[in-house]
Formats: sequence, C-alpha cells, structure tokens
Amino acid sequence: MFVGFLMMTQVAGIRWTDVEIAIPAFLTIVVMPFTYSISDGIGVGFVAFVVIKLALGKVRQIHPLMWLAAAMFVVYFTLGPIEAALGI
Repeated sequence: MFVGFLMMTQVAGIRWTDVEIAIPAFLTIVVMPFTYSISDGIGVGFVAFVVIKLALGKVRQIHPLMWLAAAMFVVYFTLGPIEAALGI
C-alpha cells in the first residue's frame, strides 16, 4: 500500500495540459489496476505515445527504441487473440 502511495505522488509532476504526455500517462495509470499487470499498463502507454505522436505529425520526435518497444507491445497484445482465433 505504501508503494502505491509513493507511485501516485509522482502523478502531480505530469503536465496534464500537454495532451502528448497526459493521455499516455493516464492510460498507463488506468490500465495497470484493471488488467492486474504493470507490463500491460506500460505497453498501452508506449503504444498510445507513438500513436499520438504519429497523429500530430511529430514522427521525428519518436526515438527508434520507442518504435521498437511499441511494435513489440502491439505484437504482445495481438498474439493472444490471433492464437485464439486460429485455435492454437
């Protein structure tokens, strides 16, 4: 419980008026408790960050490692439904 408190104190440092930062941060914070998975929350935040930067036309601001991490999380998120559809 104390760790959760420490994590939430960092929320005050997020620039909530900057959509490019606020939406991925919000999704990361919200997805973690709903999925019971820290990695799922981080993955959603990474993918949202890349999608928002793409939508705003700021592709050059995305680091190559962020592209790689976001792509790997997309594979991670889609692998389960694809396997279920194929019956694997």
